[in-house]
Amino acid sequence: MTKKYGMNMLVTTVPEIKSYMREMLKQVEVWLMQSKVKKLIMVIKSKETMEILERWQFDIHVTKDHQQQPTPKPTPEKTEKEIHAEIQAIMRQITASVTFLPMLDEKCTWTVLCQTDRDVEVPAEWSDTDHHLILNAEQVKLRSFSTSIHKIDAMVAYRLQDDL
Repeated sequence: MTKKYGMNMLVTTVPEIKSYMREMLKQVEVWLMQSKVKKLIMVIKSKETMEILERWQFDIHVTKDHQQQPTPKPTPEKTEKEIHAEIQAIMRQITASVTFLPMLDEKCTWTVLCQTDRDVEVPAEWSDTDHHLILNAEQVKLRSFSTSIHKIDAMVAYRLQDDL
């Protein structure tokens, strides 16, 4: 467990997962700095059937160009404290989602999808895939948060137990 944004967070100790996350996030950071990322999506699937059970989507909107083009009316920058408070609020909402999400009673696996502009260079070890949508899904919009450059809209989609 570690503390981030004033909250206790569970973190993996599995070396393979840590390595995967480090490499994946390194590439996502490059694309974010180039304003090329449109969505980050985490999909939780049944390990046995590969049925998609949950789909966590984070839409990324660039609100300001990284090249700092002059604007007629500059918008005030958010403080780091304000940004952390917004991130903390969405983390609390994600944590509280256990109150409405169906219980996952089976072994699951997960994957991370990154939707980018079409012109990005994709590393050889990455591959194209479908959107991993859930048919007839329930959707819950989560809080948004923003920095001086990006606005993030979050949503979780899931299938009700009766539909499985």
